[in-house]
Amino acid sequence: TAPGYSQRPRREHDIVRTTEGWPSVTTSKELYRRWIDEAWTEGNVDVLDDMNTPDFVDHSGLPGASPDTAGMKQFIVGLHTAFSDVAFTVEDLVAEGDRLVGRWVMRGTNTGSFNGMPATGRPVTLSGFDLLRVEGDRFAEVWHVEDIAGMLQQLGVMPGPPSP
Repeated sequence: TAPGYSQRPRREHDIVRTTEGWPSVTTSKELYRRWIDEAWTEGNVDVLDDMNTPDFVDHSGLPGASPDTAGMKQFIVGLHTAFSDVAFTVEDLVAEGDRLVGRWVMRGTNTGSFNGMPATGRPVTLSGFDLLRVEGDRFAEVWHVEDIAGMLQQLGVMPGPPSP
């Protein structure tokens, strides 16, 4: 038993995972870099059909958006409309088994409306994390977290924290 983990009897609903069928770490990382470069930075949303499984689920999508590849495509198109010079950089990438975590930074200038807000012309830097489950050579699920409050402050539509 690993330090900090207790031995407890296995219950019926416990998930038992084996390494059989897991993608290679190299394959997962290459797929993620393509996902970020081609879909998110270049805006080529059609590549998502080959990179995501047919039943792909985005567990952290925008409210009201469909939690599938179609919803993700819609968001990326909107992002490129709002930030015409958008670019993503992968800062960290860790993969183990069928899971991959990527930390990224997005930079762009707000040249179009974004989620109903008019363009501000301001540059933004947004950081975030993705946790993905990989099935074979495709992404099956994603959970992500972004610093949306920080981006809204940079755009001037939300006040920043009070000065000390």
